[in-house]
Amino acid sequence: MADDDRPLATQIDTGRPSVARMYDYYLGGKDNYVVDRAAADQMMSAVPESREMVAANRAFLARAVHHLAAEMGIRQFLDIGSGLPTQQNVHEVAQAVDPDSRVVYVDHDPHAVVHGRALLATGKNTLFTHGDLLRPEEILNDPKVRALIDFDRPVAILIVAILHFVSDEDDPTGILHRLHEAMAPGSYLAISHILDDPRTHAIGKILTASGAPPWYPRSRSEITGFFDGFELVDPGVTVLPQWRPPASAAVPLHHTPDSAQELRWQVAGIARRD
Repeated sequence: MADDDRPLATQIDTGRPSVARMYDYYLGGKDNYVVDRAAADQMMSAVPESREMVAANRAFLARAVHHLAAEMGIRQFLDIGSGLPTQQNVHEVAQAVDPDSRVVYVDHDPHAVVHGRALLATGKNTLFTHGDLLRPEEILNDPKVRALIDFDRPVAILIVAILHFVSDEDDPTGILHRLHEAMAPGSYLAISHILDDPRTHAIGKILTASGAPPWYPRSRSEITGFFDGFELVDPGVTVLPQWRPPASAAVPLHHTPDSAQELRWQVAGIARRD
């Protein structure tokens, strides 16, 4: 373990569920604990399609990165709230298009950071650093981030399945405005977010009861409002399976249920900063 990871390792809490580790469990990973699996199993009992939704969200991320790298020519990616490294990671998709693509992962979960740094130790164009979406200024001014990301050139900022953990009191619109200010023209913002739906509220109750962070479902119009100042690209803000589905993208959507109707409580979109 690197010296800079030792303080983080002491902060890893195995006594209550971690959203990053729950996602890892849903995706078939091994970096999770009993408490994470118990909370995730509760979610699946209440909302059986939870696992498919996580997989669909991950597949959206891969499709989005491939679109941005292969079709839009983006070569810099900042993934905020990235979670644990798993399958179809941002750097794997982007660097398959261009090995010189630069990718910075940011997460506030110590376990995700320690594991991510170990996995990416030999990647010269890839970095995993500790940071919090609630403090965007610290991320933007982090010397390690700036060593890889040149904010005077187009960059893709990815905020996938994380903004719904930010309450209105924490001012998500203000956070996005600050990121917008830092992005050069020609940059892109990608967001996925849960919708206000009975199933998402059922999951929220389980998260709160288990000690995991609460989440905040929002309407489609509220989520679309997060892209103010950007120009949405087709097909706009839409449910996950309908955002450039596999028939029109090079990266497949794995674990798709027979009916996309089951996956209509999370939406996503990508928008360009002019």
